[in-house]
Amino acid sequence: MKLYFFFSIVMFTTLLSAQGFKGNGDKKFQIGANFQDNATGIMATFDRGIGENISIGLLGTYALGVEDAIDADFNDRVDVRLRFNANIGNVLNIDDNFDLYPGLSLGLKNFGGHLGARYFFTDGFGIFSEMGFPIAPYNTDDLTPAEEINNQFILSFGMIFNIN
Repeated sequence: MKLYFFFSIVMFTTLLSAQGFKGNGDKKFQIGANFQDNATGIMATFDRGIGENISIGLLGTYALGVEDAIDADFNDRVDVRLRFNANIGNVLNIDDNFDLYPGLSLGLKNFGGHLGARYFFTDGFGIFSEMGFPIAPYNTDDLTPAEEINNQFILSFGMIFNIN
């Protein structure tokens, strides 16, 4: 996990040299890989701008590489979340191609938060890195190892596309 945290710091530091959010009506699609304790997986998001600095969206994740010792079925591996983002790249005024977006999510497994950064190389293509964390799991009892899959710190990175 320390390696994933180090990689996220490096990604954010690298990306802080470049606002990839255009405001109301802006549409973004991200696809990437998730890294966390005891599992790796895939993720996809769709975000739509509803204001100058606000977007809402949908996130889907699926844990592919779950350790053999964890008895995780499909329901344990999948999560779907509604997202709210505060896109503050233009507030920071670093570069037109860069966006930093803290946010909240409401999913099948928990209420959580995230912090992400995007950098666009062209008008339509870029890269992103995002850290996600649970704030309140729905199951307040001790979580089983399978339930912990979607109730822990997650680091994601991948590609982003403008759909405008």
